[in-house]
Amino acid sequence: MSSHITSLCRSGYYQLRHLRGVIQSLPPDATKTLAHAFISSRLDYCNSLLFGVADQQLKRLQSVQNAAARLVTGTRRSDHITPVLKVLHWLPVWQRIQYKMGMLVHKCLNERAPEYLITDCCWAASRRSGTRSAGREMLEVVRMNMSFGDRSFAAAAPRVWNGLPDVVRNSALFEDAFAKLLKTYLMNCV
Repeated sequence: MSSHITSLCRSGYYQLRHLRGVIQSLPPDATKTLAHAFISSRLDYCNSLLFGVADQQLKRLQSVQNAAARLVTGTRRSDHITPVLKVLHWLPVWQRIQYKMGMLVHKCLNERAPEYLITDCCWAASRRSGTRSAGREMLEVVRMNMSFGDRSFAAAAPRVWNGLPDVVRNSALFEDAFAKLLKTYLMNCV
């Protein structure tokens, strides 16, 4: 996984170096679009595989996103980056991973995902009626024997879904409405 992240960082910084020379002649909207196309798309590609990876590795990817945000907005390296990301409506890398996992689970619950993923999302059977979790949409969390297994979709996706508040965790919502609620929730968690 380390070599994959190294490759992503190298590619991201390469694109940023080339964008830096063009940025002055573009309007702000075009600059944001280019950064999103060249940087964010690379960070989002297969990012659900990065769930549970070491924080040090995620920090490397976050530094690429921070550099892109600074380039788009023209902020200095010494300025705090969280407000800049909020202005751009960009989720930090670790939340982008949670967003992707939440969206995949929602698609699985509405049978809009591949069959091999749908089988990993099973509703938790309420053990006792009258418990607080009886009426909630909770998924069964698969227990793994190894920590590497905890990163698999079967184990990680239900944990992400069950960690969402009841308002967001609604499989009956249309995909667009769910995506908006999920992103709003994650933006407010920063």
